[in-house]
Amino acid sequence: MLSQIFILSSKGDRLIHKDFRGETCGTSMDLADTFYRRITSLPGDQAPVFMAHEGRHFVHVRHAGLYFVATTTADASPFTLVEFLNRLVTLLRDFCGPLSEKNISLNFALIYELLDEMLFGAETQQSRVAPSSAASRPVLPPRGEQGTRNEVFVDVVERLTVVIAANGTPMKVDVQGEIRLKCYLPSCVEMRIGLTEEFCVGKSELRGYGTAVRVDECAFHSSIKLDEFESGRVLKVTPSQGELTLMQYQLADDIPSPLPFRLFPTVDQDPTGRLRLYLKLRCDLPPKSQALNVRLQLPVPKGVSSLAQELSSPEQTAELQPGTKSIHWDIPRCQGGSQLSALFKLEVPGLSRASLLELGPANLAFELPAHTCSGLHVRFVRLPGPAGPPQRWVRYLTHSDSYVLRL
Repeated sequence: MLSQIFILSSKGDRLIHKDFRGETCGTSMDLADTFYRRITSLPGDQAPVFMAHEGRHFVHVRHAGLYFVATTTADASPFTLVEFLNRLVTLLRDFCGPLSEKNISLNFALIYELLDEMLFGAETQQSRVAPSSAASRPVLPPRGEQGTRNEVFVDVVERLTVVIAANGTPMKVDVQGEIRLKCYLPSCVEMRIGLTEEFCVGKSELRGYGTAVRVDECAFHSSIKLDEFESGRVLKVTPSQGELTLMQYQLADDIPSPLPFRLFPTVDQDPTGRLRLYLKLRCDLPPKSQALNVRLQLPVPKGVSSLAQELSSPEQTAELQPGTKSIHWDIPRCQGGSQLSALFKLEVPGLSRASLLELGPANLAFELPAHTCSGLHVRFVRLPGPAGPPQRWVRYLTHSDSYVLRL
């Protein structure tokens, strides 16, 4: 019935997002932006609870200035969805206290667990509900591969939410991360995973002699043994075959590394009256790092009729999307320390100051392989066993959840 649930701030920043059916892969940011633009463009404070857009239905309630939104493509009962959202608001108020943007951000891990418990009956750290037999069964590889793999993968995945003001000042920086374990061992053994020794939880704690790797809060899976965590930052777990989220963490406002991208826009008119938009995109990653699948989406005035472009390298592409009235600038690969540029010339009949207000903000989507914004790393993955140990792989990935650059 449900496709997505997301919680937006009063300014349209996405605080929570949960995709249940995978029908909106790659478009979740567009959906949230579409909803916010439509809801804020309506006159008065009494916005409709139900809206439709390109075959997708939006149902929302508003509490404490926050938008609680559900999307569906099926013929679901709208009153059932409204009742569900109201109960979600009540539950979050019971667990997180007064609803506010700060409280939602600080309790993101708990909120995701509560959503799983409400919809799937999954076990959370706060519940005492026994897991169903389906949830407790291990996820096995295909029959032809059983017995052929002897590998362990530890993935550190981070989602980056950023809002940058027109003058380049970061207004919001939020990192939500997970440590995921994928186990393909034929038998269950206790595994020891060592994290960065300087890993700190909270602003007051300091550890080690190097640069502190700090997070505001973290939550662990109920199967994790933490008897060595305080002394050595070691997680102990005895996993079954399949995938397990070992730890979730969040860091807000103060990250140790520079933000990966900065945008320097210049807007003017050429002698023929066309709107000229010159964009310089600077990648502030270390020189050995790179960003992949970079896409900049920039809303333009609704009256634009044509687009001419000049890009700084041949592998870049750009096009005007007529449906959304936005420019999509695609960059397959961007090396750390590099700077790319694009010049767009827009034909806008009847261009006025009011039309210029429709320009922006820019939204950036990207992936950063082998990079974490928090600085968290895995020191070791150790398993007891015979002389032939399993293959152990540690991978890092950061991707943009919402990266907004105001013009």
